[in-house]
Amino acid sequence: MSGMVYLIGAGPGDPGLISVKACECLRQAEVVVYDRLADERILAHAPKDAEYIYVGKAASNHAMKQEDINQLLADKAKEGKCVVRLKGGDPFVFGRGGEEALLLEENGLPFEIVPGITSAVSVPAYAGIPVTHRGVATSFAVITGHEDPTKGGSNMRWDKLSTGVDTLVFLMGVGNLPHITKKLMENGREADTPAAVIRWGTKPEQETLVTTVGSAAEDVERAGLKPPAIFLVGDVVNLREKLRWFDRRETHPFLGKTVLVTRAREQASKLTAALERLGARCLEVPSIRLAEPEDGFRAVDAAISRIAEYDWVIFTSANGVSRFFERMEREKKDARALGKASIAAIGTATADALKSHGILADVVPKEFRAEGVLEALEDLVKKEHKVLIPRAQEAREILPEKLRELGAVVDVAPVYRTEAAETDGEALRQKLADGKIDYVTFTSSSTVTNLLRIVGTAEALHGVKTACIGPVTAETCRKKGIEPDIVAEEYTIQGLVEAMRASVKTSMKSSMEAGTC
Repeated sequence: MSGMVYLIGAGPGDPGLISVKACECLRQAEVVVYDRLADERILAHAPKDAEYIYVGKAASNHAMKQEDINQLLADKAKEGKCVVRLKGGDPFVFGRGGEEALLLEENGLPFEIVPGITSAVSVPAYAGIPVTHRGVATSFAVITGHEDPTKGGSNMRWDKLSTGVDTLVFLMGVGNLPHITKKLMENGREADTPAAVIRWGTKPEQETLVTTVGSAAEDVERAGLKPPAIFLVGDVVNLREKLRWFDRRETHPFLGKTVLVTRAREQASKLTAALERLGARCLEVPSIRLAEPEDGFRAVDAAISRIAEYDWVIFTSANGVSRFFERMEREKKDARALGKASIAAIGTATADALKSHGILADVVPKEFRAEGVLEALEDLVKKEHKVLIPRAQEAREILPEKLRELGAVVDVAPVYRTEAAETDGEALRQKLADGKIDYVTFTSSSTVTNLLRIVGTAEALHGVKTACIGPVTAETCRKKGIEPDIVAEEYTIQGLVEAMRASVKTSMKSSMEAGTC
């Protein structure tokens, strides 16, 4: 029984530009055949146990020949597998998707085409350049930049193309730029025609060089721009000055900055997404992962068995909420089982996690740490009140200790622990040594401790700005020999991002006043 092949366009680079249908197909995939330009976060839509096969192509460096890729898709489909062929851009815009589909058709194998957003229009858009604009350009052409200038003849009709179309977009043409610009000028395109070279379009690494047809080859060589990049020719380039939006420092203050995100992998996406919206290039290197408590779940399961007895249940993290209710579900219980208990959440993120289980926290302190919870509860928790705290195994003891001093009967039930994640420490140390990381974010004391285990010493972070989610994490940094540069006043992910944004803007203002920016 034959399988199914989906030829999917992954878009130009920004993982948010992939289509809903593409994500649906990826979720069904048993085999994912992907190329160089597909963002790794797009692969996260596919099952973890799928077979992943890299067939990426760079200039003069092909992981697999196209003919072999075509046959690979057919072979996997013949095994009855659901195969996703993931391509950068669109499969039918210089993606060779037609060749892959033809071989599948010849073998009687079913396939579907899922179009993607082509870089031909999306990359210029991210650079603030519309490929058409009323009164400026009424036509555009998408052209391969890979045609070999040394071959005997050319399939390119330069005499028609050079002046017959308003906007020309050459894909993958940086290596052939001297030949392309020469042919354009030989066939009537003026040397002073505005042009732009856009590298890594739609990604945080995006670079845009505005030039002219006559100067493009020399300017690109001087700037050291390398593939992947597109070359765009036409008067629409002049609109960039007013329409540029993605690479404006005012709205994307982290452009050109790399931020090391150390949260557990399952939590990192929220922080990464927030920073990338501000233009940051995020490097997710989880220093921790969430694991089962060392003694298992005996304590929390015992507490759940008598859950109706508690007067208070205090949650100190969103992770604690999710892990606690996972155990509740195993016992066939839900929020109704909490009965008479009042609920306290250490902060808004924890309160939001409770809302997803149908619970509105009775108490959310103004200060999102244990001391804030204690202040909010000191007049509410009475002597002999029974209190349950589902939490991380390694959390600070101040909360249960102080509640016991108030006369409460406190049960601490570990629902998870954090441990060092498996990370390539040598590669990370090299990036730090090479100055390729500008910021490191710490969202808990455990991220500090475990990152230092990975990189070896605090000196490895010399020259890197450190951003901490709150004073407890900041104090852990100081104890480890790291003086934090940024400490959030609101102890949430959004608070951390806002503190980082404020710091960058202050630095930019100081640089402008000093004349160095």
